[in-house]
Amino acid sequence: MQKIAVYNNATGIAGKLEFLCRGEQIEIVVEKTKEKLLEDVVRRSVSMVLLDVFMEAQGLGEGLRLIAEVRKTCRMPIIVVSDQTSDTAKVAALSIGADDFVNADDNPLVTMARIKSQLRRYVQLTGTRPRPAENMYRIDGLVIYDDQRKVTVEGREVYLTPTEYEILKLLVMEHGKVLSIPKIYEDIWQMRAVDVDNTVAVHVRHIREKIEDNPRKPKYLKAIWGTGYMVG
Repeated sequence: MQKIAVYNNATGIAGKLEFLCRGEQIEIVVEKTKEKLLEDVVRRSVSMVLLDVFMEAQGLGEGLRLIAEVRKTCRMPIIVVSDQTSDTAKVAALSIGADDFVNADDNPLVTMARIKSQLRRYVQLTGTRPRPAENMYRIDGLVIYDDQRKVTVEGREVYLTPTEYEILKLLVMEHGKVLSIPKIYEDIWQMRAVDVDNTVAVHVRHIREKIEDNPRKPKYLKAIWGTGYMVG
């Protein structure tokens, strides 16, 4: 059974998801202190963090600091759950390392779908499912070893979050094709794309920062103005 950690539970999200998680063989662990959360993250006793924080004023800073601390330790999925719906909060959370951002008032079924999507990517990234060894994709100096869920650029290993990895892999597999933002979102998140430009753009920016010598003049991951993104 997989476990997900809910930190703070300010919005009561744990109770909203408890029945749905039980049906998916997922256990919810409510963490009341940052220290206990980080301990479980380090020990890998949980597979995901739901960061349930108030993302306004000083709460935004607290949430961002905690995302950064978790991200220093591991690549497990982080989903921010918040009452705050502004793009500023969402972009800030994604920029610092969160994989997704959901509103506390969203339909629990939608939130559950996002959780399952992130867990699937994490399971694949950590290699707990067998992968054919020949699954390798190369674009010049950029190489994806899909059997190991590893990315290298000019021989240097690059560490991506599960979401970043899947976006890059999708674009590499469609080498030379321009994929629209809705297409990328729907393929990766497995959900209908509505107002998702910022979400995809932030993840793309993070990927560029990791794989490009000069993110402002990308060699690999390019934006096609008004259309989408492509590798090649």
